[in-house]
Amino acid sequence: MEQVLSRREASEAVHDQGWRFLLGALRTSVPVGSLARAVGVAAQAVAVCGGDADRHLRVDARPARVVLTLQSSDRAAVTTRDVELARRITAAVNEGGLVTEPETGTGAPRSVQLLEIAIDALDIAGIRPFWKAVLGYADEAGAEGPEDPLVDPVGQGPAVWFQQMDRARPQRNRIHFDVCVPHDEAPLRIEAGLAAGGRLVSAARAPAFWVLADAEGNEACVTTWQGRDG
Repeated sequence: MEQVLSRREASEAVHDQGWRFLLGALRTSVPVGSLARAVGVAAQAVAVCGGDADRHLRVDARPARVVLTLQSSDRAAVTTRDVELARRITAAVNEGGLVTEPETGTGAPRSVQLLEIAIDALDIAGIRPFWKAVLGYADEAGAEGPEDPLVDPVGQGPAVWFQQMDRARPQRNRIHFDVCVPHDEAPLRIEAGLAAGGRLVSAARAPAFWVLADAEGNEACVTTWQGRDG
């Protein structure tokens, strides 16, 4: 029977297969040398998933790499079925002489990651409909409340979530980026940000997230799955 996994369970189940757990999904990259090869890998992954492909698999095929994402779409979570499919995809890719990897520490342009935009608000329920309408976004499966995050229904844009404010803060930005990276990529990404002129604002909630800022105080959070399970 298909069961939803905790963050730690999902991460540990596929870590050695080259997949990483990011924001309720499993994600990996397959480096390739051409778009034709990328399309072939994508077709292979769909074939491996069979009847589960439409409900679990998302594919982004580019000339240099194929990014594969697994998530149970009706639960917006990683399940035991997603783990099984990840292992089967990795085995099939390996048989073709390629690898599934998160591209951490490989010299790749960046590791696999997901981006969220966080909006601070005093009245989340009051502003959420505006952002849903203007972005053409939708409710995530199982998250239809007036204060829940919004997602791109075709999976191309970053998710948007709302952070409750207790008072107005006109002296600081009220929109910031959350960059969700593999947990073993976070130290490298933070080091790169600091070396590029940023500063560490807070590590109080690490390893769930670190708050960084540029030289003018605009903030971004580097986030991981760790430190979030009770």
